[in-house]
Amino acid sequence: MRVLLTGGAGYIGSHTALVLLERGHEVIVVDDFSNSSPEAVRRVEALSGRSIPVIEVDLAEREAARAALDGVEFDAVIHFAGLKAVGESVAQPTRYYRVNLDSTLVVLDLMRERGATKFVFSSSATVYGEPQRVPIDEAHPAGVGVTNPYGWTKAMIEQIVRDTQVAWPELEAVLLRYFNPVGAHPSGRIGEDPTGIPNNLMPFIAQVAVGKRERLSVFGGDYPTPDGTGVRDYIHVMDLAEGHVSALEHIAAGVTAYNLGSGTGSSVLEVVRAFEEASGRPVPYDIVPGRSGDVAEMVADPAKANAELDWRTTRSLAEACRDTWTWQSSNPGGYAG
Repeated sequence: MRVLLTGGAGYIGSHTALVLLERGHEVIVVDDFSNSSPEAVRRVEALSGRSIPVIEVDLAEREAARAALDGVEFDAVIHFAGLKAVGESVAQPTRYYRVNLDSTLVVLDLMRERGATKFVFSSSATVYGEPQRVPIDEAHPAGVGVTNPYGWTKAMIEQIVRDTQVAWPELEAVLLRYFNPVGAHPSGRIGEDPTGIPNNLMPFIAQVAVGKRERLSVFGGDYPTPDGTGVRDYIHVMDLAEGHVSALEHIAAGVTAYNLGSGTGSSVLEVVRAFEEASGRPVPYDIVPGRSGDVAEMVADPAKANAELDWRTTRSLAEACRDTWTWQSSNPGGYAG
């Protein structure tokens, strides 16, 4: 398939681009590089031995996007483009709603104009809000009691996709509710390179270990969990990328939601210890008050994706820490050097 990969220079997008190419698909990357680097695409090209057309445009700007994609042919879209930090979304809600919703509306309209009917949406486990039960399966209520604007944008986009499919029955869509992506390609050539202060745990730990930052702030130490710190389902980014490609290759009529996760929870302090073991470096930390919008525990039940997408996670937290350290120690300044 010829796949339009929105946000394809980002962390998950770049790894997905590599898996798509390795499985024989063609890739066109669309990105505005607001939180990514063209160097990521160049490195994917080097790893794969394939060239990747790149279109630089903000998809939330309808006329600019239509002009940039004029004459571009594609069969399917994997949609990563958007803003993605929970804490930032609490501070900048209107920006998150505008960028995430508008970019999706533009993409869906362009797909319908071009007759491209396959759509894989990079959703999030945040659509489940405060979990009523753990592990969380797809029957868990979604779009109810969501705890932050980022999660609400994902829940709203899921509804937009469902409503669009009712009006356009030819649309085949998959909603991938994934949990916490970590790790990097084992080559150390591509990985997570956040702009400014990292919003996610693993890159912050890695920057402390490499000496770029002094200490890790652990948000919340009094959750009802074994060690008081938040528990999350960490999924290696290569497993996650393979899940997106498997979803595309198994896409069917209608709209279907799947969890992508390992099914195993790890606390923040367990991740710290695993990273210290993988890197051989200490990770000093301070426990500070919890953040607005965070929950105590989020762990996936991935049984549906395992059964219907012929996919499951194969990489451990220890491997994710090892691969993150390979990336961070080889690229202490990220893609900038």
